[in-house]
Amino acid sequence: MLKVMLVDDEPWVLEGLRTMVDWKRYGFEVCGGAQNGPDAFWMIQELRPDLVLTDINIPVMNGLELITRVNEIMDKAPRFVILSGYDDFNYARTALRERVDQYLLKPIDDEEIGILLDKLGRMIRNEIASEKERWKEQACLTSHLLGRFIQGEDSEELRQLSRDVLQLDEDAELVCILIAAATPVVHAERQRDGGFPWEISYAFQDGAGRAGLVVQSAALSSDALEGAVSLLQRELAEELQEPVIVMVSDRLTGMAAIRESYLQTLEVWKLKYQRERSGIFHYSDLKKCRPEKRIHEEGFTALVNKVKAGEAAKLQVYVKEAFAGFGGKLFTVEEVQAEVAHLEMTLYRHLKEMNGDPDIVMGNLQAEFGNLGGLGDYFLLSSYVHRLCTESTAYLAELKQANQGNTIFNVIQYVDLEFRGKLQLQDLARQFHMNSTYLGQLFRKETGCSFSEYVNEKRIEAAKGLLKRTQLKISDIALQVGFSNTDYFIEKFKGMVGVPPSVYKYAGNNKQF
Repeated sequence: MLKVMLVDDEPWVLEGLRTMVDWKRYGFEVCGGAQNGPDAFWMIQELRPDLVLTDINIPVMNGLELITRVNEIMDKAPRFVILSGYDDFNYARTALRERVDQYLLKPIDDEEIGILLDKLGRMIRNEIASEKERWKEQACLTSHLLGRFIQGEDSEELRQLSRDVLQLDEDAELVCILIAAATPVVHAERQRDGGFPWEISYAFQDGAGRAGLVVQSAALSSDALEGAVSLLQRELAEELQEPVIVMVSDRLTGMAAIRESYLQTLEVWKLKYQRERSGIFHYSDLKKCRPEKRIHEEGFTALVNKVKAGEAAKLQVYVKEAFAGFGGKLFTVEEVQAEVAHLEMTLYRHLKEMNGDPDIVMGNLQAEFGNLGGLGDYFLLSSYVHRLCTESTAYLAELKQANQGNTIFNVIQYVDLEFRGKLQLQDLARQFHMNSTYLGQLFRKETGCSFSEYVNEKRIEAAKGLLKRTQLKISDIALQVGFSNTDYFIEKFKGMVGVPPSVYKYAGNNKQF
């Protein structure tokens, strides 16, 4: 039904118009009435009628002044029909300039107003249909542009399109809102009815079919933003008749932040959607409850030790404990995948050090589980880790038995354990009842480097770990890893790493080294 509003200073005229005209016959319903200009002006903005019938001679603000002010302030003003007892051509000429569709004299002729309503109803419906089509096209283009940003694309051409089409400033403050429900939300169709002004919010749909909004948030206070999000979540839950979860990113700046803010909401979704039935969840709250230290510093350490010790019976217990800890601290699936990859590398290196072929174990696991990236939940990852550790433990037992009579292997194992002490090739040769020159040759053949190079590499690797994790002085670190001379330690460190220890310690969390 189209909405019509009536304006006349005579109550009996208002009531007559309301009851004597068969509005429903022409597809209209009366949404309100006013007896003066200011009330009518306020009600038109509040009720947003499609058609207004107004007398010219109304108090405070006459009908023509009312029409002029409404057209000035509203982006989409209603159509107007003037009702008057004054048969004055000047009024009619002025009215027609102000988007007035008809000038009717009182008393109103039933047949005349019927013909007029039939005509205006068709015009208004055609306008609404055309606007809806334009809105769909605009929404589709908006979603496409945002989708390109979300997928990681960023070019001057894309930025220019966003400035032209979305009227999005280069340094705009943005918030991303992601909506998750069992029933897909076609949010672009209903964006104007949501909690955000349509001119500062842009709807999109991601590759998984989730609906979302990117909102220009600079003009919204924290309370206003929260209120709009709450209204959006409540309206969607009522409309879909099912629980709805809404994820909200931090406030970020610039077009390049569109992808980052989307990834924030996606991270919240991965943690909350499978655990919560409904609600609003903020990325800022997620950050507060998550520790900064990496998982592998605590989660898999005990597990690796059990594998090395050959304690196969206790592996399942330690796997469960590790994953229970990850879940309690809200680590994402992607973070756990990364740490499982770190566990793989740790065990791979250890198998290699034991003269084994790690690809045997890894190949069997890949054949059974596929790629690690395809293990998308805690259950699959924990099953994979248990099998990885079980297979590695069994293979290590075979390798230990095979290596028992391998002298050079035992020498290398001894060096790996004792490199922090004062090691000399001659002392090792005597300890293992070998000629020192021959031992040196065997050492180079087995490791690809000389004995002294191997020891120094082990010491430098240990020093790098202490530089990252402790506040010890460089001289103390040198002593702990086996260098009695600090200057010699600095020289060797710079030669192997490329920078002195002091630079390595503070250079961008050491990620480039």
